Amino acid sequence: MIRVGVLGALGRMGREVCKAVHDDPETVLVAAVDSEAAGETLALGDAPNGTIKVGEEIDMLSQAEVDCAIDFTHPSSVMDNVRWCVRHAVDIVVGTTGLKPQDYDEIRALIEEEGSESNVFIAPNFAIGAVLMMRFAAQASKFFPTIEIIELHHDGKADAPSGTALRTAHEISVERGEAPKPAVDSVEVVEGVRGGEVEGIHIHSVRLPGLVAHQEVILGGPGQSLTIRHDSYDRASFMPGVLLAVKQISHHPGLTVGLENLLNL
Repeated sequence: MIRVGVLGALGRMGREVCKAVHDDPETVLVAAVDSEAAGETLALGDAPNGTIKVGEEIDMLSQAEVDCAIDFTHPSSVMDNVRWCVRHAVDIVVGTTGLKPQDYDEIRALIEEEGSESNVFIAPNFAIGAVLMMRFAAQASKFFPTIEIIELHHDGKADAPSGTALRTAHEISVERGEAPKPAVDSVEVVEGVRGGEVEGIHIHSVRLPGLVAHQEVILGGPGQSLTIRHDSYDRASFMPGVLLAVKQISHHPGLTVGLENLLNL
């Protein structure tokens, strides 16, 4: 049994993760942490052990002898949580987005500096369909001169563009070896209306209530276009990927980025 602690346990993703860990026969939820906890009890199911008290301090992970932490907190706090886990030799699976390349560099340096046995796994998206969408888009990008990304999320998402959109742009750039050709120059009558540009690709972010997580990659060429789209309608779509990362992280030393590394794609 893998002893798991969840950081951000009272958030929308955190609650779903707590229940998934509780229900899986190979994992046991031994700690739930949230900065807004105030001693709240989180319901996990109907069984006698179907509740857990949520604490406010990350030190709970040590007290509970956690093997692996799962972080779905906030871009402003995730790096502090990663630093704590590395320094205390606790593996950590990170689903919080908003991390930058320099953050990855810091994590690698910290693991080496501490000589830590902690492994860090970060994924922009834990839905297996989303990983496939990114892979298919990267493969198709070699055959189309222009590409744009539209990502759509619920209005409570803290960062824009999404980590999935940024990762998609990066994978396309790596696959092509060059940035896609820009569309015909046009004047922005409204500043920013063409979206932000990442590695030569325009990314458009939509934030609306009622959405969960959605992305489409539109590839255009002479006389045709190809749209590759993925939709997560429920946060349950992320749970198989999260649990896979928890079970596999001990076999991936250091820092690993991207669920595709666990799927043999």
